[in-house]
Amino acid sequence: MNVTELKDKVLKKLDETDLQYDSRFNRKEEILRIERQDNHKGVDVQLNKLLQKATKSEEIIDEIVYYVSETLTRMADTKEVTNEGMIYPVVRSTSFPKEAKDGKKFIFDEHTAETVIFYALDHGRSYELIDESLLETLGLTKEALKEKAFNNLKTLDIKYKKETVQENDFYFISHRDGYDASRILNEEFLNDFHSKLEGEMMIGLPHQDVLIIVDVKNEVGYDIMAQMMMQYFAEGLTPITSLSFSYRHKKLEPVFILGKAKNYNKNKK
Repeated sequence: MNVTELKDKVLKKLDETDLQYDSRFNRKEEILRIERQDNHKGVDVQLNKLLQKATKSEEIIDEIVYYVSETLTRMADTKEVTNEGMIYPVVRSTSFPKEAKDGKKFIFDEHTAETVIFYALDHGRSYELIDESLLETLGLTKEALKEKAFNNLKTLDIKYKKETVQENDFYFISHRDGYDASRILNEEFLNDFHSKLEGEMMIGLPHQDVLIIVDVKNEVGYDIMAQMMMQYFAEGLTPITSLSFSYRHKKLEPVFILGKAKNYNKNKK
């Protein structure tokens, strides 16, 4: 598959939705621009960065179409604020933009050297990051917003799958509700999990839709963790960080692990 073929597949899938849009393709930059027909607000899709992922699995095309459709729906000039109670914190990388393209500044807080906390208003099938204008519309102060978001976070289910590789236990949390990585902010959950582990507690949030907790009991565990984080980070639609975190004394500390080249065949998504 090449970039042009990826573009055609994305547009074909978009045609199957109810979205009224216009598109144009910048061949030089390999960017697909998709806009609403009524107000010409839109989104740029950098196809060159998604090509490798689409070659491995065409599921990424469905994710692109979903992202574009939901984003353009929220860009309507007239929209009604709903679900004011459904506010959650979301984790992003420190390189994530702190303001929208129209200049509106997002509400955010520092988290770790690798991550930042933003806040989102949930719309059911999607959410939008809360900026200063939306915060005013909601009638909340920043402190009230944070309190509501973290209280709502505690109500989210936390289910996981466990794999044991060479005596190291790997726990994968992936509800694919947009808040998997956010669950790292649930301190009560982290502390409870920590109390049950035998070795060192390592945590990974390579992208938005997965949280990995590892009970590292030997050196091989660190190596597997490093390989796994690089793979998940490369495959995620919303990558966060390829670094792992050590959880000690109720604090997260980013740790760089130099993984070896050996393939343990246990780092599949």
